[in-house]
Amino acid sequence: MARPAGLGGRDLALVLLICLAWAGNFLTSALALREIPPFLFTALRFVMLGVALLPFMKRPPPGQWPRLLAVGLCLGVLHFGLSFTSLKLAGDLSSPAIAMQSYVPMTALLGWLMLGERFAWRTGLAIAVSFAGVLVLGFDPIVLDHPASLVTMLVSALFLALATVLMKPLKGLDVFSQQGFIAWISLAPLLAISAVLEPGGIAHLAKVSWVAWAGAAYAAFVASLLGHGLYYVLVKRHPIAQVTPWLLLSPVLAIVLGVLFWGDRPGPRLLVGGAMVLGGVLIIALRAMAKSRTTLPEASEI
Repeated sequence: MARPAGLGGRDLALVLLICLAWAGNFLTSALALREIPPFLFTALRFVMLGVALLPFMKRPPPGQWPRLLAVGLCLGVLHFGLSFTSLKLAGDLSSPAIAMQSYVPMTALLGWLMLGERFAWRTGLAIAVSFAGVLVLGFDPIVLDHPASLVTMLVSALFLALATVLMKPLKGLDVFSQQGFIAWISLAPLLAISAVLEPGGIAHLAKVSWVAWAGAAYAAFVASLLGHGLYYVLVKRHPIAQVTPWLLLSPVLAIVLGVLFWGDRPGPRLLVGGAMVLGGVLIIALRAMAKSRTTLPEASEI
């Protein structure tokens, strides 16, 4: 069956809803992290998500467990745990939202190193521009005041890129089964890390406000269940490469939310560096889109 040439009006509306869901997660999570430590917050998110998805989970095909465990540890424990740590350490929402996008050029590099995937010189230039943008962004005063946040988010993005590469060979798991297994695989390590690094966190949960609980629920049901569920719908209709460029709306919307509700005042270095990062990511996505239109690959599951 022939694939559509691009995203139509209804699918563009779904993209906007996805990006709003993911952008809002930066704001609601930052509010919750004022009261709940990051690794415990991640565990709460996955408890809610795992329980909700339990009736829909299907057993993985034989041979998939080792890779699924690796994905769960890289994505659920290290990426999410560190990304929420970065968000807690940051003085703004804008720089973490932008820095997270560095996972796209990292994924391209890891695909080359681990899977032998090749890319043209234009993609290589876009990767260099993105990483240079991170350096420029790092000299913005608000980022310089919280350097640990930027470093932590870059490490988090690296684990997201590694998880993305490891996920590619996974077969026979729909998005709800993948999310459910990642949630349950991640839970025990997250609680163990929280017990060591965030002592007293669980005992403190009885005192947290509804805002913090709402933030965890938003992360589980809106960002994960709704956002990734709708993304799965789109990649069933279109090649992933045609969807990816539109997802750059998410960090842009996160910046807008940071300005409106968090008091962010992005300086010129953050804006220039952010434009370089997002511009490089956009070029990588557009190059992948052009390739997909030539080869018409099947849409992958996430």
